[in-house]
Amino acid sequence: MNSPEGDVDALRRGVDPLAEGDRPAGSPRVGVLSAREVPLGGPRAMRVRRTLPQRARTLIGAWCFADHYGPLEVATSGGMVMSPHPHTGLQTVSWLFGGEIEHRDTLGTHALIRPGEMNLMTGGHGIAHSEVSTPRTTVLHGVQLWVALPEEHRHTARDFQHHVPAAVQVDGAEVRVFLGSLAGLTSPVRTFTPLLGAEIVVEPRATLTLGVDAAFEHGLLVDSGDVRLSDTVLRPAELGYVPRGAETLTMVNETDAPARTILLGGPPFEEEIVMWWNFIGRSHEDIVKAREDWEAASTDRFGVVEDFPGGRLPAPTLPNAVIRPRRNPPTR
Repeated sequence: MNSPEGDVDALRRGVDPLAEGDRPAGSPRVGVLSAREVPLGGPRAMRVRRTLPQRARTLIGAWCFADHYGPLEVATSGGMVMSPHPHTGLQTVSWLFGGEIEHRDTLGTHALIRPGEMNLMTGGHGIAHSEVSTPRTTVLHGVQLWVALPEEHRHTARDFQHHVPAAVQVDGAEVRVFLGSLAGLTSPVRTFTPLLGAEIVVEPRATLTLGVDAAFEHGLLVDSGDVRLSDTVLRPAELGYVPRGAETLTMVNETDAPARTILLGGPPFEEEIVMWWNFIGRSHEDIVKAREDWEAASTDRFGVVEDFPGGRLPAPTLPNAVIRPRRNPPTR
């Protein structure tokens, strides 16, 4: 039987440990997805840590994209300046730990994103938006998440929802549920597949056990602290993956300071998707068409972001190959 440390090291080398060895009876298997650093919006843009998608795992439930950034000193990094850019076939979830971002979209929405408040934007057939950290922001820190829309709804109309979840104390932790249900809390925000999204801050050296939906697979993204999930230690910027079947999740904060995490979940998303740039489709042709429409400034497809002091973000060049659909590898 492999040790927990051996499993962690295996996945950090790109090997899926869920297929390796046995686990203690009743203990959920945990895979560790390490982040890679990428520029957001161009080579001179702010840097983010990306854990989804990657070769070992494309989705957790319908969650298909997870960027984690900060804390960034805006005076040094320049903050976030994302010119108007498009989305298709997905929903974006913005959640901050620190700072403030100004959001504008082609619905005419002008909203601020602040810590503990969620903005969810639906870009089914097409939407465009801009995101800029505000002048009063000195430190920027948060996550940007995407949700793949199922085939039945992937051309749905544009939408925007804002939600401020209550912060509730649960057994040595503070929990904010921004999507789905957890610990007796339920978000009113509408989604197109069952989802779970929550910020959980575990007190120093505390242990938290939560009942979860066994039909869901789950991902725990660690922002700060070392957190033991089941028998596996997750370090900051790592995403722990638990396949469906777990009825409880136990988190242990192994540090002397609060440990902040984001818990994601949903039933396995069985459809194959094609992801490229800011578009999600089902075929290479879907992506080509979306890019053509954006480059042609199609207002029917994407609308116009009003009152943004600058130009649109151009689409990158398509690869010289057919973009293939992706799905998760089978979990054994």
